[in-house]
Amino acid sequence: MGDGIKVVATNRAARHDFFIDDVFEAGIVLTGTEVKSLRQGRAVIGDGYVYVDGGEAWAENLHIPEYSQGTWTNHAPRRKRKLLLHTHEIEDLQQRTREKGFTIVPLRLYFLNGRAKLEIGIGRGKKLHDKRQALREKQDKREAQRSIGVQRRINT
Repeated sequence: MGDGIKVVATNRAARHDFFIDDVFEAGIVLTGTEVKSLRQGRAVIGDGYVYVDGGEAWAENLHIPEYSQGTWTNHAPRRKRKLLLHTHEIEDLQQRTREKGFTIVPLRLYFLNGRAKLEIGIGRGKKLHDKRQALREKQDKREAQRSIGVQRRINT
C-alpha cells in the first residue's frame, strides 16, 4: 500500500479548548465507501467525541460524507464507529474519564501505511482565562520570531 502519513482531517479547536494530557492512536472500523470518501480527503472531526461503553471505545459525530460514486451501499455520514485499541488502553481511557473534567477528544484522522487511524487525546477543559493566556503566549512568540527575522535582514 502507501507508506507514511496522509492526514485527512485535524481538530484544531481541540488543543485550543482542552489541555491534552495523553494521546492515543486508535484504528477505526470503517465500511468501504467511508474509506473511499476519506481517500478523497473529505471528513470533519471537529464536532466528534469519543466514549467508552461496555469495554469498547466508540467515536460519534465524526462526519464522513457519503461517497460520491456510491450507490445503495453508501454509509450514514454521522454513524457511530468502533475504535480499535488495546484492552489496557481502553481501561486507562475509562478510568481517566471517570475523573471530573476529563473527556476524550479526536485530534486527527489520517492514513498510516494505508490504514485509517484516529488520534485521540484525553483532555481537560480550559477556562476562558487559560485560552486568553495561550493566545497571548502564541502572539508574543510570533512577534519575537518576527523581530528576529527583521534583525537578520538588517544584519545581512
